[in-house]
Amino acid sequence: MVNALRRQMLWMAFGSEGNLLAQYNPLRPLVHAYNTRCMDKYICPEIDARFAMQQGLAKHNPKSKSQDKTPGRSVIDLAMTAYLNQNPEATSTQGIDSDFRKLAMSQVKLFLFSSHDTTSSSLCYILYLLSTHPESLSRLRAEHDRISSLNPSQAAVLITEDPYLLNKLPYTVAVIKESIRLFPAASTTRSGEPGFSITHSKGRQYPTEGCLVGLTSHAIQRDPAYWPQPDEYIPDRWLLALDDPLYPVKGPWRLFEHGPRACIGLELSMIEMKVVLVLVARSFNIQAAYKDFDSRGVGGASKTVNGERVYQWGAGQPCENLPCRVKNV
Repeated sequence: MVNALRRQMLWMAFGSEGNLLAQYNPLRPLVHAYNTRCMDKYICPEIDARFAMQQGLAKHNPKSKSQDKTPGRSVIDLAMTAYLNQNPEATSTQGIDSDFRKLAMSQVKLFLFSSHDTTSSSLCYILYLLSTHPESLSRLRAEHDRISSLNPSQAAVLITEDPYLLNKLPYTVAVIKESIRLFPAASTTRSGEPGFSITHSKGRQYPTEGCLVGLTSHAIQRDPAYWPQPDEYIPDRWLLALDDPLYPVKGPWRLFEHGPRACIGLELSMIEMKVVLVLVARSFNIQAAYKDFDSRGVGGASKTVNGERVYQWGAGQPCENLPCRVKNV
């Protein structure tokens, strides 16, 4: 399942590739079909098993509220509950509707794909910024020592036994938020609407009908109008009192967006990043190795953006995929 997902990502095309063969590779449909079949072999039984569980609960509690007959709050559980609520007759049938199964599988794959790509890119920048800010790394490690013992090798066992330990990491959350404020791994678009216009600060209006409106998270999350010291890495800004000048105002942190169209992967992504940091931060020292990388001439002439060598490219990944050196602590 994991290998198929990663292979699928490597074979994706987004239309921005400079090489035409990369955009229109004739092998891509065959590779996609093979990887899809591999992922479906894993996902389909899981969906059928969750459906059978929900179906059994619905039969025994036909009058209970949907939230009471939900054994969990996972994406699959919520989808099954909604499906059974909209199709009561499904509680007496032998299996799940084939069209709904296909839809559910595609949505689960999309959920996993989106979270995997943005989360992995965000983790690269989190670890990079920690390596360049040793005081912040020391505080992060101290917080992890407090909640998961002084032995990093026991962290995985402790978190498995008590997942709520991840809710006791305020400084870790601040590090994550500040890192992805500076290097957001995603942005969003919205379809324009008739009668809806965007108003410029000088009063000029831009109609959006027939347009795709894009929001650049990188720009708004470094805008000095909203962020004091916008280009500085200051995790503590997320831990200060509401009346502190450094405390983030509501709205400009928009990586996952807000409101009914906010990214449903927010909680999953935050949990994944916290788990990885607890398991990795105390065990390894990670240092960017662009100097060695550039000296070999692998990527051509070295470049910087706003003085930053570890700039973002592609879909928000670190430049040159962040060459680095990893050492045991």
